[in-house]
Amino acid sequence: MSKLIAPSVLAADFANIQRDIEMLNNSEADWIHIDVMDGVFVPNISFGMPVIKAIQKHAKKTMDVHLMIVNPDKYIETFKSIGADVLTVHYEACTHLHRTLQAIKASDMQAGVALNPHTPISVLEDVINDIDLVCIMSVNPGFGGQSFIENTYKKVIQLKDLITKSSAPTKIEIDGGVTNKNAHKLVSAGADILVAGSYVFKNENPTQTIKDLRALVNS
Repeated sequence: MSKLIAPSVLAADFANIQRDIEMLNNSEADWIHIDVMDGVFVPNISFGMPVIKAIQKHAKKTMDVHLMIVNPDKYIETFKSIGADVLTVHYEACTHLHRTLQAIKASDMQAGVALNPHTPISVLEDVINDIDLVCIMSVNPGFGGQSFIENTYKKVIQLKDLITKSSAPTKIEIDGGVTNKNAHKLVSAGADILVAGSYVFKNENPTQTIKDLRALVNS
């Protein structure tokens, strides 16, 4: 499978969100990554339901929704109704992770699990075959523009090993601090999907940046 680029609209211009979504539609981006923060699980608040619904009206690509919230089970069907194609919950926020994954799939979405930087890969051993995507946080969740955590490479290799040994269909996504400096090394370690926020949207030519990043990881 070719590697995917999923620009994070957390770094977009909120006053011109339609313009930025249309830019992504016309770019070589594969997915649109949407971070949902509640100010409880992480110390920040981002998109609410009405904004995501508005994004969905314009988005023509897979909507990859990442929930950094407590009690994610409460909102699974709501996120499906406003356009989520992939729904990722945090391991640290789910008391009954297997049940949550089944509920996401029952709502006809791909089910993802995100791991904070301090959480070991081993916690997923018993559910890896139920997970479509594991999102490894390569920064501490809550804010964009942070520096990449170097231990991420080791975690990607460990996760790839678990997926291979389990014959699981799971894809590996990296979220945080992704740039052209680390993208190729992440893919070489086993990553399938790269989320890039500030690196894309703070660049003078986001469309070209996406194109270059895509070429780099698929070379």
